[in-house]
Amino acid sequence: MEHRLWPSRDAAGQFGPRVYANWRETSLGSITEAIERRLIVRLVGEVRGRNVLDVGCGDGALTSAFSQSGAAHVVGCDIDPQMIARASAQAIRDQAAIDYIIADAECLPFRHESFDVVSIITVLAFLPNPDLAIREIARVLRPGGRLVIGDLAKWSLWAASRRIRGWLGLASMWEAARFRTAGELRMLAQAAQLRVEQVSGAIYYPRSRFLARLVAPLEPRLGGLTTLGAAFLAVRASKV
Repeated sequence: MEHRLWPSRDAAGQFGPRVYANWRETSLGSITEAIERRLIVRLVGEVRGRNVLDVGCGDGALTSAFSQSGAAHVVGCDIDPQMIARASAQAIRDQAAIDYIIADAECLPFRHESFDVVSIITVLAFLPNPDLAIREIARVLRPGGRLVIGDLAKWSLWAASRRIRGWLGLASMWEAARFRTAGELRMLAQAAQLRVEQVSGAIYYPRSRFLARLVAPLEPRLGGLTTLGAAFLAVRASKV
């Protein structure tokens, strides 16, 4: 959960792809990333033959997974040119047919009803107008299309540590970030006239490699029982 940092327009490029890579190279990061990815992929469901958009795609890890799963057309957008450059270079190396563009989540450059599936993962906490971003996603979704939101939870030890780091000036991106509850994420989707189908949690351990390894096998069961204490929240909604 040290990824998907969405900078302001003026700060675009402040967070380079190396931030992602450094996090994934740690034991805690690799465990955490794998748990989040499994939850997102499960909620997204079947993408084979569908048009898929990942808003705030970062270095393209999720878009690559969609492409490998047989999606007909995969698009990733991010406001950070460094992220788009890194994702595009990886797609070329993998010979993956993925389109990457620089774009603002609050003003998506796509036609109405262009996509069957849209994901937006750990981006909303950094946007000044997240309601506008969700409305834009609803606009580009086809009827019956599916949205999966993944975001940073408000009440967890991870959130507390981020707030403290922001207040102390140790990590400026956390100072302006707004963490939300499951209920708040649900209301964002519903306000855009989307039907919420499922809300799940993940990452029920603090920032500890030992506890991550201990709790990881229990994550699917915990996520099905409650979102209380989860550091990561995921919402699946559909366009009626």
